[in-house]
Amino acid sequence: MRRLPTRSLAGLAAIGLLALTGCGTETGGSPADRAADADRTLRAEKVMRLTEVHEQTGMTLLEGPVFDEDGKLLVVDVTAPAGEPKVLRVDVRKKTAHAFHTDDRGTYTSAQFSPYDGRIYLTDFSHGDIVSLAPDGSDPRTFFSGEVDGARMNPDDLAFDQEGNLYISDSRGMSEGEEKGRVVRIDREGKDATVLADDLASPNGISFDADHRGLWFSELTQNRVSYLLLDGEGGVASRHTAVRVDAGIAQTDSIAVDADGNLYQALHGRPAMVVYDKHGERLATVEVPGRAAEGLESATNVAITPGGTKAYMTVSGPAGGYLYTFDALAEGIRQSNGG
Repeated sequence: MRRLPTRSLAGLAAIGLLALTGCGTETGGSPADRAADADRTLRAEKVMRLTEVHEQTGMTLLEGPVFDEDGKLLVVDVTAPAGEPKVLRVDVRKKTAHAFHTDDRGTYTSAQFSPYDGRIYLTDFSHGDIVSLAPDGSDPRTFFSGEVDGARMNPDDLAFDQEGNLYISDSRGMSEGEEKGRVVRIDREGKDATVLADDLASPNGISFDADHRGLWFSELTQNRVSYLLLDGEGGVASRHTAVRVDAGIAQTDSIAVDADGNLYQALHGRPAMVVYDKHGERLATVEVPGRAAEGLESATNVAITPGGTKAYMTVSGPAGGYLYTFDALAEGIRQSNGG
């Protein structure tokens, strides 16, 4: 999720949100063969339009795609006003979508299922809360609320470790343009919150690597991806800048990781993603081609079908909120399914 334009902030203020700034199969050779063709362009194809610009907020912004156990895709609409679907459930085969959840408060920027309790967790950017729902969308609960080390979060994206503990990109300071962001760990009971990294420039995307040894996270206003090597006891062993993203006017948004460890870095300001291997080599650019890109400003996130290579990318702009699809370089895993 990213900083919103001035015209959109005005719309959000009107509804009290001013705090916000099917399985595929592999084709065309093995993942290794396809990845060998460095920095090629992957053309994304339109699946369907999910949303139109909301009159109350002046925009629509799709995020956090995640497949449920039935193979349906859940997608959040960050700027949906009260009463309109804030989470949609999409049948990508039939190209149909239905309301999954709404409320009168949340500004949800990401979604992911917990491996611990099977519930779906949502980050509420405006209010600093983590909310969970039953798999069918019922039984909403506030999992975490309040301050972390004396400051309330602006939680953007999230990732789970294998035990069900949460790792949050906290974009605190985004609206002021200050480097106050953090990476926060919350234990699976929602009782213990720990800051793993701070003084960050609007951290946005966050994902475990393929082996769950460390975390990749992006900083929106610095266009860089960093790596946190974890110590296995809830702390950090080391941290370094891993990738500097040359994106021109675009900025680094959410991150997904496939079974080969490749990073899919979404771009705010361009309907595209860039793909890197775990060593930082740029492998490919995913693009909405030609005239189809008109009226589309950002590709925020992607979900790759678990065990398959069919990828579904959320793309938004004045033309509305869309799903686009492309063939990923490797199979989808938990790290490429939500967050």
